[in-house]
Amino acid sequence: MSAVSSFAPIEGDSARVLILGSMPGVASLNAYQYYAHPQNAFWKIMEEILGISATADYKKRVEGLKHSNIALWDVLESCIRPGSLDTAIDMSSAKVNDIKALLQRYPGINVICFNGSIAEKIFKKRVLPSLSEFSGEYIRLPSTSPAHASMSFEKKVIAWRAAIQPII
Repeated sequence: MSAVSSFAPIEGDSARVLILGSMPGVASLNAYQYYAHPQNAFWKIMEEILGISATADYKKRVEGLKHSNIALWDVLESCIRPGSLDTAIDMSSAKVNDIKALLQRYPGINVICFNGSIAEKIFKKRVLPSLSEFSGEYIRLPSTSPAHASMSFEKKVIAWRAAIQPII
């Protein structure tokens, strides 16, 4: 089984919010785009909150995030994971991204949102101990993954809007 690697962060000049996932799924890795699986609700939620069309060209969606002062990345840089499920991540192989350096580049980031509980769990265990200087807020949001179908789309939008809209 081979390792999978995440993408470079999406980062604009004036980021105030950092959204962290765990690791891109197979569809995203194949498309080389964040949240490329057609059932993933991320871009549909961004459309509801920010007005970024979920069907727009990927480059336009990325520019929309940057324009909205949102940075996007994954907690993990690489890991061994068969398939797309976070629960299948081999944690002994997991290497985290340099989130501390990203936060130093963008001191305006004062909120870190986690796209699901696994991203938050890995962050708290592997990244948080190195962030003694970060005094911002941490918010776990419901996963946009199709594997998290127990919550309705409408409830996910409400949670994401409450976390992001007041900051941007």
